[in-house]
Amino acid sequence: MIDLTGKVVLITGAGGEIGSATARTLVRAGGQVVLHDIDEQALAAIAAALGEAADSVTSDLSDPAATEDLWDRALAIHGRIDVLVNMAGIYPSASLDDPLEQWLEVWDRSVAVNLISPAVLCRGAVQAFAAQTGGGIIINIASRAAFHGEDPDYWHYAAAKAGIVAMTKTIARHYGRQGVTAFAIAPGYVDTAFNAAFRDKFGVEAAAADTGLGEVAQPQDVANTIAFLASGLARHTTGATIDLNGASYVR
Repeated sequence: MIDLTGKVVLITGAGGEIGSATARTLVRAGGQVVLHDIDEQALAAIAAALGEAADSVTSDLSDPAATEDLWDRALAIHGRIDVLVNMAGIYPSASLDDPLEQWLEVWDRSVAVNLISPAVLCRGAVQAFAAQTGGGIIINIASRAAFHGEDPDYWHYAAAKAGIVAMTKTIARHYGRQGVTAFAIAPGYVDTAFNAAFRDKFGVEAAAADTGLGEVAQPQDVANTIAFLASGLARHTTGATIDLNGASYVR
């Protein structure tokens, strides 16, 4: 049984379906969670449901300075963070037919939220984990798109997620002896509102038909994988990317 008693976990994007499932799973395993989201209403609901095991902080991850402040505020709540889960992400469309300025605006915002903000939080985590007894664990949510590519209007998303994978490998290779382990998880289609654009156009059945299992992943599947990595039981897997796509893409 996974036991996270005594561990403090910061989860970004905790108001979403995967983030909230992760928060509930980690608390059931004994963890203390610090929940982040930009949606104060969603954040308040999950924090209230988890009670004393949860604290919450809001921040706009498109702003690197605000992201750094988020880390500092989260760290101050318990005086330590043992696990960072970079969950938050956005998925805006950027068509080739859009004017260049508009296209680049989407790229800038997507890279800011999907890559730069996780990098800022990883920076804070590496510094804090190297200085605290027991080190710490970083879990970055990447995507199948980092390896498989993405639909034509989402180059920016695939590029940012590939950056997440490369960043995770770099952290693992260079900070392990300072007590830092780092992992990436690369989901394919997960049955959440995040994938509404594909669902509404093609249907969940189309995504399921593309998998070896004949079904799509649910938020709990991702949450379970995060809980395992957060436990420290997979220490020698540091640097690895865990594919979670039902064999829709096999590397």
